Amino acid sequence: MSGIFIRFIRRLIISIQEILPKRVLSKLVQKVAESETRIVKNTLIKLAIAYFKININEAISPNISSYKTFNHFFTRQLRDGVRPIDERQNSVCSPADGTITQFGVINSTEIMQAKNINYSLKKLTQDTDMTNRYINGNFFTIYLSPKDYHRVHIPFKAKIVSHHFVPGELYSVNKNSVDHISEIYNKNERLICEFISKDLGYFSVIFIGAFLVSGIETVWKCHHDYEKTKGRRIDLSGTQMEFEKGEELGTFKYGSTIILLFQNNKIAPLEKFHSSGNNIQVGKRITTTTDSTSV
Repeated sequence: MSGIFIRFIRRLIISIQEILPKRVLSKLVQKVAESETRIVKNTLIKLAIAYFKININEAISPNISSYKTFNHFFTRQLRDGVRPIDERQNSVCSPADGTITQFGVINSTEIMQAKNINYSLKKLTQDTDMTNRYINGNFFTIYLSPKDYHRVHIPFKAKIVSHHFVPGELYSVNKNSVDHISEIYNKNERLICEFISKDLGYFSVIFIGAFLVSGIETVWKCHHDYEKTKGRRIDLSGTQMEFEKGEELGTFKYGSTIILLFQNNKIAPLEKFHSSGNNIQVGKRITTTTDSTSV
């Protein structure tokens, strides 16, 4: 009976999400999260630290009064050395703190979302050429919970090729939603960032928006604002922007998900490194390039 009740509650939560004005509520949360009113932002920060068990001592500033807003706290920088980057040349590193919820081979153009649920690579990328590059390639899905560090870093040295902001819904991407809402990553808004590297070829870092996520920011947004070119893939190869492994790419202003895409035969067999459900941190090795001679 208890199992039936739990399943009912989970389904009910999904149904409520369908009718909620998700974007309106997310905008409202954004306004509160950007409040500079001392009592508001300090109370929110204290509640977040206590409820999510956030290790504030990892931050550059452990003093909550030093943060202008709750979002400023949520996207806090960490002290040097707290997230060391695996400097071995063959190492491909995690771009974020979080949980690896799925990983594996892209089955032609189908990616595993959850048990018995796949989603379309073509719908995810919204680009035929890009889809063709990743057929039978590899993927990682990394979920960032509210307790996690919310800056995203590049997993391998590379140059940026393009970005593409795809408007969409703002469903929660917690486990219950991912297990029950088909094609959830294709339904939600997302920022697709593609890179090219000598050893990895093309690879992509995809920021998935979600319920209450009040913004995705990139370090290049001030020069190339993806929000002004919604729905279009923008070629950035002419900018010659190059990132060293572990360099920051951007931030989430709440918990969400990162999807990594790699081309076929560019990374080592994933089973050597991780099983899904593993917690991971920025800079930790998640795989290696296929031409690696050492592990």
